[in-house]
Amino acid sequence: MFRRSIQSFMPRRLYHFKTLSTPNPNALKFISEECPILPMEDKTMEFSTAFQAMHSPLALMLFKIPGVNSVMLGHDFLTVNKQEYMPWASLKPEIVEHLDEFLTSKKQPVITKELVDKANEEDELADTELMSMIKELIETRIRPAIQDDGGDIELKGFDEETGTVFVKLQGACKSCSASEDTLKSGIESMLMHYIEEVKEVVQILDPEEEIAMKEFERLEHKLKNNSSQQSSHEDQAPPSL
Repeated sequence: MFRRSIQSFMPRRLYHFKTLSTPNPNALKFISEECPILPMEDKTMEFSTAFQAMHSPLALMLFKIPGVNSVMLGHDFLTVNKQEYMPWASLKPEIVEHLDEFLTSKKQPVITKELVDKANEEDELADTELMSMIKELIETRIRPAIQDDGGDIELKGFDEETGTVFVKLQGACKSCSASEDTLKSGIESMLMHYIEEVKEVVQILDPEEEIAMKEFERLEHKLKNNSSQQSSHEDQAPPSL
């Protein structure tokens, strides 16, 4: 009884997280210096909606914070994408507090066993020789640089007939304004340089991301039309009396 009462008054250990900015102003990288986050060293997992985060209690908890747009988990870091209107000054302390509370309590796993098993099954799928070469190049030359910026890249497939490599950008790189340059000038150029069979690299989007992208393009087109119409009206001479 006495021992239990002492333990109840012992201060809770706090983990420390270092935050790093990324090329994307709406994404921040949180680095854990004391404890692993994802239980797999060579994997990252991204969740763009709370529904996708059903098998990650940690990501699901972060989605409850107003302003959190997506969460990517890595072995010793995580990247949070926020809504543009939400300032980091108010969002960052809340994220760190939730992270510390979740990881120190150890009441729930970061990801469920079902998700771990699914990831392991995907790793066991046999690759063609070309696919293995592409995967090795991405893992050794491309992925480390992207992870340094709080993002990640996932190889989704390779069409040997057309020479098209399909990838999925994650974390900070997914919604960064420079993502197209990263895809074409960086990833595509390197793969084409080392593997002559590669002719193109195409980014795969989730259904939710495709809808958001089409909506953004529609709004951008509408704004441009309104702007051009306004300019044409201003250029017209005023009617004479």
